[in-house]
Amino acid sequence: MAILQGLRLLFIGSLITTTIAKPVERQRGDGDEDDTPLPLVIWHGLGDTYNGDGMRSVAELAEEVNPGTLVYPIRMDENAARDRYASFVGNLTEQVAKVCADFAAHPILSTAPAIDALGFSQGGQFLRAYVERCNNPPVRSLITFGSQHNGISAFRDCTPTDWVCRVAMAVLRGDAWSSTVQSRLVPAQYYRNPEEYEQYLEHSNFLADINNEREAKNETYKKNIAQLDNFVMYMFEDDTTVIPKETAWFEEVNGTESTPLRARRLYTEDWLGLRALDRKGGLKFRTAPGDHMQLSEELLKEAFGDFYGPLNLRRGRSDPRRGNRNGGGDDL
Repeated sequence: MAILQGLRLLFIGSLITTTIAKPVERQRGDGDEDDTPLPLVIWHGLGDTYNGDGMRSVAELAEEVNPGTLVYPIRMDENAARDRYASFVGNLTEQVAKVCADFAAHPILSTAPAIDALGFSQGGQFLRAYVERCNNPPVRSLITFGSQHNGISAFRDCTPTDWVCRVAMAVLRGDAWSSTVQSRLVPAQYYRNPEEYEQYLEHSNFLADINNEREAKNETYKKNIAQLDNFVMYMFEDDTTVIPKETAWFEEVNGTESTPLRARRLYTEDWLGLRALDRKGGLKFRTAPGDHMQLSEELLKEAFGDFYGPLNLRRGRSDPRRGNRNGGGDDL
């Protein structure tokens, strides 16, 4: 049964508003016998907040699958309204730096041997940026649902009554490449239209950097991604919110032409460590049925069971749902 049915879809939208599962005391195990689950951090999508009913449901599922899981919902502000506003307006470089500092100051996260990470929609590429830029504590498994890893090429309309979204989209359509827009409006910072690629490389405040697309490559980004145990990317089969939907798998879509990740220079030249991660079996392409963020409890439980839990996983489970597009399966 789909969770959160009836929640409206916002542009680049969002499943989830968030809450914290009951805190548990972390114990650092000395070996394979420690069955304490790693903490789970979650970054919500555009238009959501960190402390609503949706994330409470997700936290409860994480606890059900892996009892004792500490769930930490990422927030830009303790005030829910300001946290939602920050999903539209803010500098992503500063927001990622805040998350790095928050984790480093957290009494449990900062002492954990590793953490797991879950990103909904735009929260997925933001968590990837955390891995690349900070990764302290290190992420073991990163799962993203409907995220815009290769950016968006168009802006989706907002609901008539969502004025924060409507004002932000109007500004974006005016001039996405101005320094003011690139430093203040969140969706502009992962806007990537192949027809404006040179402008993107020159002006992008966020995505061009974390995708290592500029001439000078950041070797730390590559190393940190390659060190993940798992990077699991879910694409929604009927996604009409994210344009193009294939961005969830790092595909390059230009008009009617689509280039799978493994055929792109980003992969063949290994700008981000994705090829190295793939060769050790850690890069996973998954599909989810339905439109953007129409997630089921069954799918979430499957993902949590296969990739989250104790530091030393001994699952023996069947492999989750595989991707079925050309170039998108797990096997080389």
